[in-house]
Amino acid sequence: MAKIVYEDLSGTSTPVTGNPYEGLINACHGDPKVIQERYSTHRLTRNAQQKEKILSEDFQGWLLDEYLVKLDGPRKDATFNDPRYCLVFWGRPPLKVRNLVDIVQSKLKDAAPDLWLMPINCLHITVMEVAHSKSKDEIAALTDMLQPHFKRIADYTQAHRARLIKPLLSYDSAALALSFVPAAGESLSHGRTVKDDTYTYHHLRRDSHAALTESSVPVGSRYVVPSAHITIARFNTPNVFGGDPYDGSITQDIKKRKHWINEIEMINKWLEAEFWPQEDGNSIKPGGEWTVGEEKGLDFRHGTLWYGGGETIYLGEGFVHAEE
Repeated sequence: MAKIVYEDLSGTSTPVTGNPYEGLINACHGDPKVIQERYSTHRLTRNAQQKEKILSEDFQGWLLDEYLVKLDGPRKDATFNDPRYCLVFWGRPPLKVRNLVDIVQSKLKDAAPDLWLMPINCLHITVMEVAHSKSKDEIAALTDMLQPHFKRIADYTQAHRARLIKPLLSYDSAALALSFVPAAGESLSHGRTVKDDTYTYHHLRRDSHAALTESSVPVGSRYVVPSAHITIARFNTPNVFGGDPYDGSITQDIKKRKHWINEIEMINKWLEAEFWPQEDGNSIKPGGEWTVGEEKGLDFRHGTLWYGGGETIYLGEGFVHAEE
């Protein structure tokens, strides 16, 4: 697996707390506008950082996911089985967000024909990663420990509805994601109030972590940085720009990399213009916002999950907005 550093780039130190999500909420005094700013600063700073790395003279090429190379792509190994078992609570994006991802993936595919795309039916946001890269038996043991608790956690979004807005492509040399930030009272619809937005996605992650801790299950999440993202593409060949997928010299062409970054930035300008809250306060275009738990509650899932696989143990109760 490509080595990615999960560093908080939101610009302000976060106090260390027993629940790792509590620190940011406390630092922001629970204010959704400040929490949104922290999320926005993190993803914009990270994009700028990654742009500089990708366009640098000493760029060494994409960080290939060695497992994905064996599982899918031109050098697929039919005998290979992913040994990394995981246990998670996923949020499943509603149809309107899946449709937006489909469009964004098509735009990316135009610029990089050999880019690996996450299948639409596998899209997810990781609300809580209980454990990753364990053996099948280790995950089975943790699942047993959670038997009395997982339904309550997976159904939690029925009454605790965290809204996400402002879709934007986040990227690095290993993958791309459609990221969101917590809402803070913008373009309210479906009877939602400003007060409702005080319960943010970071609060949902805090509460999920707390519920797991209360059940005595150790939480092995890889990151707690302020990020709400759906991975939509990965690199599994040295060259994604067409031609020989294993001709790394094509990626070393600075013109190719500049064009790639330009395409990403054009998509982001389009997303901001079309799918972000507008000054007139009208409702956001479908796909530009979603409330975690729409259509489906949290997906309590185990197995080899890295690319959207695995098996659902329990799917939480979803909801639809009143006007729908």
